[in-house]
Amino acid sequence: MKRIAKFSKVSPEQFIEGWKDTFGGSDEEIKEIYSDIILPRRATSGSAGYDIFSPVDFTIEPGQTLKIPTGIRCEINDGWVLKIYPRSGLGFKFRLQLNNTVGIIDSDYFYSDNEGHIFIKITNDTNENKTVQLKKGTGFAQGIFVEYGITFDDDVTDIRNGGLGSTTK
Repeated sequence: MKRIAKFSKVSPEQFIEGWKDTFGGSDEEIKEIYSDIILPRRATSGSAGYDIFSPVDFTIEPGQTLKIPTGIRCEINDGWVLKIYPRSGLGFKFRLQLNNTVGIIDSDYFYSDNEGHIFIKITNDTNENKTVQLKKGTGFAQGIFVEYGITFDDDVTDIRNGGLGSTTK
């Protein structure tokens, strides 16, 4: 196996900013959530996906959408991308889906103004009226590293400086 990336936490300040933007709360409450963040990891030696864990308990009602600041970032070697998917069991049982279908974390996202803070926006898209309950520390998404190539005539030299959608601004 190639070792091509490393997960870490964003700074406490960046996490507080992201959390307040989504949920509000006091700095002290958010710092406690931050201290308990679990970095992504594989469940078994044969797992392709790195489980991403819920930072707190969440209930997601049918049709509800939730943007979760994970508090994590990932430094990725050039030529690789981290693709984010819902955990397959949650998708199968509840139709839990990512709003952007597949999250794409580029290698240069780590260096953006928001420290490469990975946010995951999920929707409970059930057609069976099922409520999703995620306990703190439960894997709800997974990241898989994929190697990619570029065309022979690629001449891009622009550098990212922003988060979601920043390359089209």
